[in-house]
Amino acid sequence: MDLTPEMITIDCADAGRLAAWWATALGVEIAEDYGDFVMLAAKPLRLGFQRVPEERAGKNRVHVDFSTPDRPAAIERLVALGATVVAERSAPGLTWTTMQDPEGNEFCVSG
Repeated sequence: MDLTPEMITIDCADAGRLAAWWATALGVEIAEDYGDFVMLAAKPLRLGFQRVPEERAGKNRVHVDFSTPDRPAAIERLVALGATVVAERSAPGLTWTTMQDPEGNEFCVSG
């Protein structure tokens, strides 16, 4: 049996607002809007945003990692859009920034 990743879905309080933020951050369009569930036309993996009633508690169990050729510029742009820098991290051969979107969902940017 083959399994192919198609989409990562992020639970949130306001699916439309958070999807719009991510669409701007990634430079993509909203592909589908069902009110409580919104999908972006991101590639190679679609992103979905699903409204849930409970608030986020603790650290994400799953997060999305992004890469860019100019990490400092990308971080500056994301912060200007409303993201928050959590930490700068590195391991041999890799440096990344852990960030949070406007609802506190963590993601990483490497470069």
